Amino acid sequence: MRKLFLTSAGLPGETRNYFLQLLTKEPNDTKVAFIPTAGDHEKNKKYIKLALNELKRIGFRDIQIIDLKTENKRSLLNKLSDCDVIYVNGGNSFYLLYHVRRSGFDKVVKKLINKGKIYVGVSAGSYIACPSIEAATWKHQDRNRFGIKDLSALNLVSFLITAHFTENYRRIVEREAKKTKYPIIALNDKQAILIKNKEFTIVGKGKINVFNKIKRS
Repeated sequence: MRKLFLTSAGLPGETRNYFLQLLTKEPNDTKVAFIPTAGDHEKNKKYIKLALNELKRIGFRDIQIIDLKTENKRSLLNKLSDCDVIYVNGGNSFYLLYHVRRSGFDKVVKKLINKGKIYVGVSAGSYIACPSIEAATWKHQDRNRFGIKDLSALNLVSFLITAHFTENYRRIVEREAKKTKYPIIALNDKQAILIKNKEFTIVGKGKINVFNKIKRS
């Protein structure tokens, strides 16, 4: 069974139990591959530290940090195959996509998800799970594109996600919805999308905001 948990801001109390229900073992027996690459270029590493501390507070003890900058397809397959959860943290979506392609993570992760590994995305980590990271060009989120022109991403889901949504961004997302061929799910920081096989549910706290019609298979 394919299991994905795509979030705006990690695993807050409003969504945490939904994620924990995906696990087949207790957190202290679960091995997490933590990928901080999207935030590596930033001077302020606080979001990496916050995410790691959050995982530890939940009870995860076996956390392996894997930076895509120093990996290749063979090393990733070896390291990620030994993990239960693949957690891709936030940061710059373009920088992340560059290293996803260069390292071969795009090929490896699809195989592992199909074998039952749980994929967790946070912000940029959720964007790359979509057909495209075009949502990273909205709301002035990622100004530095690191030379990326082809925005196609992992295509693990059939819709786009825009993270950190508030009502202040509604007009922007409504405008962009008219330009894209994809449905859009706008997540606030207390929401996530839980995916089992091809079925998905929006969980957490707050109004559900969907732009363009989503076709459920």
